[in-house]
Amino acid sequence: MLKHHTRDLNLHTLAEAWDALKAHSDAGLPLEAAAYRLAFADPEFLLRRETRGIRFQLELMKPDLEQQEQGIHHTVVVYGSARTPSPEQAQNNLDAARASGDAQALKRAERDLRNSRNYDAARRFGKLVAEHGARMPEHERFYICTGGGPGIMEAANRGAHEAGALNVGLNITLPHEQSGNRYISPSLSFKFHYFALRKMHFMMRAKALVVFPGGFGTLDELFEVMTLVQTGKSERVPIVLHGREFWKRVIDFDLLIDEGLISPQDVDLFRIVDTPEAAWETIQGYYKLDTERG
Repeated sequence: MLKHHTRDLNLHTLAEAWDALKAHSDAGLPLEAAAYRLAFADPEFLLRRETRGIRFQLELMKPDLEQQEQGIHHTVVVYGSARTPSPEQAQNNLDAARASGDAQALKRAERDLRNSRNYDAARRFGKLVAEHGARMPEHERFYICTGGGPGIMEAANRGAHEAGALNVGLNITLPHEQSGNRYISPSLSFKFHYFALRKMHFMMRAKALVVFPGGFGTLDELFEVMTLVQTGKSERVPIVLHGREFWKRVIDFDLLIDEGLISPQDVDLFRIVDTPEAAWETIQGYYKLDTERG
């Protein structure tokens, strides 16, 4: 009990220091002389090159501690394009394009409506994981985790949210500001500055990774994970690629084998499926989960 009260007191004291700093800023008042500021309340000091290691540590610790406290120990990470619209949004865009008479806009809208099936699949997958997770023992439960943005990420968070489950979003600051989507559990919506620390958090709790069609960012995450598993730097987990037609066109794994650039067994690192149900069955089979419990 004493320890708990001490922790609350420390939090209260720190919060007051930050409130004082913010009050100065809101009032347009200059900060105290640099030497007089508390180190943790000195933004100029914290943003120095020499304190970068401290910032790394903070970005590692904060989401880690928060997830531990909320019982998030095992995640299913979903990657995919931020540009994939929901079917509703895609249909609205198509209606607008038809009304405009713009041939190029119509072509893009038809493409986006076709691709919106991936949004729908990611949403269904998120719901599947959440529903099955609810039937698992609490300490073994799986939770959806995404990069926190729109598109496929939003869809997976949305499916989990609609099933009434906690779900995680690991957002990142970008030149064009990306906000956490509205379906992430508010207490589990994190924001990162460093890609490297965000990538670490994707893997720290990941029990499986499901990758929907996407661009550079999605491919970056996929190949980083496969390299970590291939080299033994990360524990082997199911890696599932959703959408056979897309992945067979984007990456010619047979060519990589024929040219001696990867080993034939390297293709065993992942599985390609075409439905959210098959993706979950792959994970379920890998861990031999009790189908009655999850």
